[in-house]
Amino acid sequence: MQEDQNYLEELFARLCPKCIDGDGKGNCLLPTGEECAIRQFFPQVVEAVRSVFSTSMEPYEDALRRKVCSACALSDGAQCSRRTEVECALDRYYPVIVETVEELDLTRRLASPKTGWA
Repeated sequence: MQEDQNYLEELFARLCPKCIDGDGKGNCLLPTGEECAIRQFFPQVVEAVRSVFSTSMEPYEDALRRKVCSACALSDGAQCSRRTEVECALDRYYPVIVETVEELDLTRRLASPKTGWA
């Protein structure tokens, strides 16, 4: 879906230049054959974010564990060595991901002719 691609592009524009797995210019330096967890699970991540509305990160993290971590081959859902060692970009940058998805969703709703706010 084009909307998801736009969200992914905006998110990477915000995150990649700051990511510790990058070169500071937005280029990924993950080893060949290793995919960024954010890219790999992006549709499920957006679904997890949209399933919650809270001022606390805890419900968002619970949704992430249920909808994404449970499907990750590197995690058994409850335990994840990559998460424990802060090696999972998805977990590391999840607050920024939540903020970005919610901000873009709000912008889209405000611009929609159906809302009457456009």
